[in-house]
Amino acid sequence: MLRTYLIRAALAATPFVVWFAWSAWARRSGRQMGATPWAWLAAAAGALFGLSLMASALFHTDNRNDRYIPGEVGPDGRVSAGRFEKP
Repeated sequence: MLRTYLIRAALAATPFVVWFAWSAWARRSGRQMGATPWAWLAAAAGALFGLSLMASALFHTDNRNDRYIPGEVGPDGRVSAGRFEKP
């Protein structure tokens, strides 16, 4: 779950990182820079975040009809992972 949040946070940060990297490069090469387009950067971040939500809805497997088998503690103290089984 944490991995999903980190991926989405990285996607939302991508437009800002690209803009500021390009801005730094442009300043070093002597180009005139305008104001930072905060609204466009936020819109691009929101679009990437929304696309990631849509992609996860499209590409995740459906387990609604599967039976959930919870994890169990074995005699040696190890915990087996929970899983879904097809009916």
